[in-house]
Amino acid sequence: MVHDLAASRRFYGGLFGWEFDEGPTQLGAYVRALRDGHPVAGLGEIATGVRRVTAWLPYIATNDADATAALIRECGGTVAVGPLDVDQVGRLGIAADVGGAAFGIWEGGPRRSARYQGTEGAVSWNELFALDTSGVGKFYERVFGYDVGPEPARPAGSDFLTLRIGSRPVAGIRGAAGQLPHDRGPHWLTYFSVLDVDETLDKVVALGGRRLSDPETSPFGRWARVADPEGAPFAVIVPTRP
Repeated sequence: MVHDLAASRRFYGGLFGWEFDEGPTQLGAYVRALRDGHPVAGLGEIATGVRRVTAWLPYIATNDADATAALIRECGGTVAVGPLDVDQVGRLGIAADVGGAAFGIWEGGPRRSARYQGTEGAVSWNELFALDTSGVGKFYERVFGYDVGPEPARPAGSDFLTLRIGSRPVAGIRGAAGQLPHDRGPHWLTYFSVLDVDETLDKVVALGGRRLSDPETSPFGRWARVADPEGAPFAVIVPTRP
């Protein structure tokens, strides 16, 4: 969600080579981002006069958005929008977990193919920055049925959990007490795949964004945090695993 859709299209189109087509009119000013003709993300414009932080919002698939919304409330989360039907897309809602981090739920409609994950310009990973991992890990386990446990690739004692569907890792939760930005608090961070982190950092700055960290190497790839011209944080990564 952004305040200037045209400027955001120029930034992300230049950065990731995305093309765009018009999204459902029910969502207001909205476009789908395409990479090689495949949908990888969406950009929506925040209505004039509405005070809202510019941010990326991950959507979690569900077979029943209404049942999931009820379970979110039962487990201590909140549902701010919906669930509601969006023409030719599906049924969606916007919620927050027990720590206050926002996310979406999505029933039906086109879903990004798993084989596209790791391709340049596509979402590679999502990671929740939380005050601590224990309570919020139980929330996602209960609501979405994830297998939640420590990440074996990280040092012993790390406050980090991996969310899995069966044996497949799909997201992470990082305990970041004392490191959360005051203007955002707990939040999800989206990682986009790139071919070269250093070149991408230079491109981010040239297009009007900011680099928020130097590149780091983890068991999952070389990555860095950046922000777009409106301040929305995200990460870029050369992934070592799909």
